[in-house]
Amino acid sequence: MNNVEGKLFIEPERYEFTAASIHQFELARRDFFKILGAGIAVFAVAKDAPAAQETAPGHRSFHNEDLPKDISAWLHVGEDGGVTGFTGKAEIGQNIRTELAQTIADELRVPFESVHMVMADTALTPFDAGTFGSRTTPTMTPQLRRVAAAARDILVEAAAKEWNVAPAGLVAANAKVTDLASGRSIKYAELARGKTLAQNLPAEDPITPATEWTIAGKAIPKVDGRAFVTGRHQYTTDLHPAGMLYGKVLRPPSFGATLTSFRQNETKAMPGVFVVRDGDFVGAAAPTEREAQAALDAVKAEWKEVPQISNKELFAYLKQNGVGKTEDRFRKQKGSIEEGLANAAHRLDATYTVAYIAHAPLEPRAAVAQWADGKLTVWTGTQRPFANRDELAAAFHLPESSVRVIVPDTGSAYGGKHTSDAAMEAARLARAAGRPVKVVWTREEEFTWAYFRPAGVIEIKSGIASDGALTAWEFHNYHSGASGIETPYVVANQRTEYHQVPLILRSGSYRGLAATANHFAREVHMDALASAAKMDPLDFRMKNLADTRMRAVLEAAAKSLGWPRKKTREGQGFGIACGAEKGSYVATCAEVSVDRNSGAVRVVKLVEAFECGAIVNPDGLRNQVVGAMIQGLGGALFEAIEFENGRIKNPRFSSYRVPRFRDVPEIEAVLLDRKDIPSAGAGETPIMAVAPAIGNAIFDATGVRLNSLPMVPNGLRLA
Repeated sequence: MNNVEGKLFIEPERYEFTAASIHQFELARRDFFKILGAGIAVFAVAKDAPAAQETAPGHRSFHNEDLPKDISAWLHVGEDGGVTGFTGKAEIGQNIRTELAQTIADELRVPFESVHMVMADTALTPFDAGTFGSRTTPTMTPQLRRVAAAARDILVEAAAKEWNVAPAGLVAANAKVTDLASGRSIKYAELARGKTLAQNLPAEDPITPATEWTIAGKAIPKVDGRAFVTGRHQYTTDLHPAGMLYGKVLRPPSFGATLTSFRQNETKAMPGVFVVRDGDFVGAAAPTEREAQAALDAVKAEWKEVPQISNKELFAYLKQNGVGKTEDRFRKQKGSIEEGLANAAHRLDATYTVAYIAHAPLEPRAAVAQWADGKLTVWTGTQRPFANRDELAAAFHLPESSVRVIVPDTGSAYGGKHTSDAAMEAARLARAAGRPVKVVWTREEEFTWAYFRPAGVIEIKSGIASDGALTAWEFHNYHSGASGIETPYVVANQRTEYHQVPLILRSGSYRGLAATANHFAREVHMDALASAAKMDPLDFRMKNLADTRMRAVLEAAAKSLGWPRKKTREGQGFGIACGAEKGSYVATCAEVSVDRNSGAVRVVKLVEAFECGAIVNPDGLRNQVVGAMIQGLGGALFEAIEFENGRIKNPRFSSYRVPRFRDVPEIEAVLLDRKDIPSAGAGETPIMAVAPAIGNAIFDATGVRLNSLPMVPNGLRLA
């Protein structure tokens, strides 16, 4: 999701976003204080604070949000001095729980350890569109700073009233308010004791600049980190409410198959087993997973299948079925492509392809559903709890107030957990059984029935002058998506266009969305143009770049690697690539080693310079950058979904290759801390330059230009 002039727009490759009713969270002040007890609270009236939370963007994938009828709460300072922050964002391994707690502690002037975050609970947290698009840092950190600053003002005013002095002479720090004139002080906890003070969030409230941060900006360890490494943390898969049954779902033999007949005679004799058929949905709930699976195995079901293409026909299909006339929002042009090509000293046309790949999260989809008094509660690992709530309410004909979705801190998602698949299955089985039901997808189900990063075909026509300056740039993306499609390079004559294509496999968000594909095609093409111009790849990029932030990350990465590096052995190669997306900038240098006899390609070293404005937590950011670099190895080298006639042919880790320990090279992450620029997100952009940097290094080592992702699923074939 991009932020353009303060407005949110859904990227077209987010196919998983379905139309759903979105309503403002409504919790009266009196109910809020009943839940948390007396203290200091800050609320936001949404109609008076349009930027307070990520609301429905008005795109066709969303219904417009209803006007708020009440207030939503962001922060509470309790009688014991404890601070509770609220956000609809979900913790899915990106460490935002720590980052947001740092932000509140810094602005409220309290110890970090006193801050507790309540996250992604539709009954307790303000509405949020979802955790995606690297939006948490740029939206929630300034929002929570405003909230904490407002709370600080309330506390100062309460102290001033207590002492009958002017607030101007009081200072809030170290969880207390001090009167500079007399030296006396009073703790926040004392000011909150016995009171129920609340304030609406003001339209404007000065917040602390990054240069003055004392808690934010530091490498604070992950909240509850020990619980994760010791196994004490409870993921959705670990939850076990009293009386819980295990659910299993009968899957069709292929995509698009419809159920034509169903018999369950044998299952009726199984004690404690519930079998449900609802349209094409067939599921079983039983005291154990084995019994639930046995019940499904005993079901006699017949399906009608439909013929479908295979991955061998994929790219021809995408090109042939691309929408000829695209919408204006998917097409941008300036200057004349024809004129730019005519004036070029060198022309280069090329086609690039990108395969479908899977998210392969460590924690597969899972949900626990429980009905009580006509209300539904679901615990599930999702990036969009409010959208899941809306989908569940619609499916079961309930008011949204009767559905609660809670997200335990989740074992990764990478854009793959927007939909409510497992939640819907668990809720349907729980309603039939009258008991809580847990559904945990198997790894094979995750690889088969979750959505994939969309495949794509990208065509580029380009031209350069004799001095290496770009004269023309025409870029067409078929199916993969429009994120990151515009070139950062200076070129007077350019055209970019995204062509939608009917879905083949279920597709949706993936870390970086289509920006990864578009960066791959663009940066490999730029490397090929540098070769045609007989210029160093870094010099060629610098010649065509005006963006100072992009130039800075390129310079930082190149300096760290020691670019240009001299080759010291056969099969050694170096590559460079860069990009910008979601308000952050990245440049990656790669060193590879290619065995010409076997065709084996090994990534020896990756150096990445990353800049996302002011850094909130250096350790958390470094983990994000390094994690993205490692994940990027898979899509670059060997990850690809194989399918034929509606069936996935490699639905398990033994046949779907992800990066392993032996694949991980020496990694260096260079973080540029720009305290003069607002913080941007880091979940997506660091992955984008990995594949093209590796591809360019392979070309440097072998002279072979690889234009398809993955590049070497079975090694490099050398003539």
